Formats: sequence, structure tokens, C-alpha cells
Amino acid sequence: MKKGKKILVLLGSPRRKGNSAILAERIAGGARKAGAAVETVFLHGLAIAPCKACFACQKPKSKGCSIDDDMQPIYRKMIEADAWVIASPVYWFTMSAQLKLWMDRCFALPAYGKDPFEGKRIAVAMAYGGEDPFDSGCVNALRTFQDAYNYAGAKIVGMVYGSAMEPGDIKANKALLREAKALGKKLAENSD
Repeated sequence: MKKGKKILVLLGSPRRKGNSAILAERIAGGARKAGAAVETVFLHGLAIAPCKACFACQKPKSKGCSIDDDMQPIYRKMIEADAWVIASPVYWFTMSAQLKLWMDRCFALPAYGKDPFEGKRIAVAMAYGGEDPFDSGCVNALRTFQDAYNYAGAKIVGMVYGSAMEPGDIKANKALLREAKALGKKLAENSD
């Protein structure tokens, strides 16, 4: 196993210690135990504007996204990381608005590095308040990640998700927490 992999955790909840953040931290803990360096970005409260469809990032010799906001340093962190952990609660049958803003702005990522998604390893962590991943809409977000990263050439290493409404409720699901930790270890390894 290669030591020193860089993993970027992107928290898309308005709660720093919400259920999806708890799952993401378990993934991060498993990755750290496997020798990875982990950095976490809490998206809520950052100034991340929606994409304005100007296509400046897609032009030849583009210098990147034309919007000068808090997404600029995140682009660099994404390029430098070997893997990403993407965490979100389910809001209105899909990912949170905070995470969707970040994801839409990833349209500009190719302006910051050649084939920036190619070879990235991704773990997804989600929490929902419904009875199951289908009636809650969790599957809608999971499918979005699968479609987007398959198209972009990244590899989803694994997904952990579970029902939990109040902050901290996810801690009662010990099997899911173990699964999240194992996913972190797998994310930090060289191959699947």
C-alpha cells in the first residue's frame, strides 16, 4: 500500500456534525488508519456561486472558472487529491443545495488540469430521513453520482448510506459505521 495518499472530504450538509458528516468522518478515519492524509472542506457558509454558463472555463487556454469565489481553492485541492469523499444529506429527494452548487461548478475542473476526473477514487456518504433509500430519494442522488463520475472517468469505490433524521442518529447503526470505516481503508489503497 502506498503511504501518503491525499483524500479530500467534501461535506455538503449545513450541519458540521450531522449524520452524513459522521459517515464521512468514519470513512476519513479508515483512510487515515491506512496511511492517507485527509483534508475536510465544509461547504456550507462558503461563497460558492452557481455556474453562470459563460463557458469561459471551456475555451482554449482557459485559466479556469470566471467566478472568483471560494470554489477557486477547492479546485486546486480537488486536483491535488487522489480521492474524494462526497457527503450529503438527502434534501427534497436528492443531494443538498450546498453539494449541488459544488458539483455544478465542477464543470470548470478540466480547466485546472488535464483529465482531472480520470483515475480519481470516490466514496459517497449519505443520510436520509425516510424509511429506505428509495422512498427518501437517496437513490436519485446516488444515481447522479454514478452517472456523472462514470461519464467523467472517475471511479466510485463505494457508497454508504442510511436512515437518520436527528443529528447523531446514524451512530446507532453500528454496522453502517463499520462499513464506512472499511470504505475509507479501501479508498486509501492502491486498487480494488
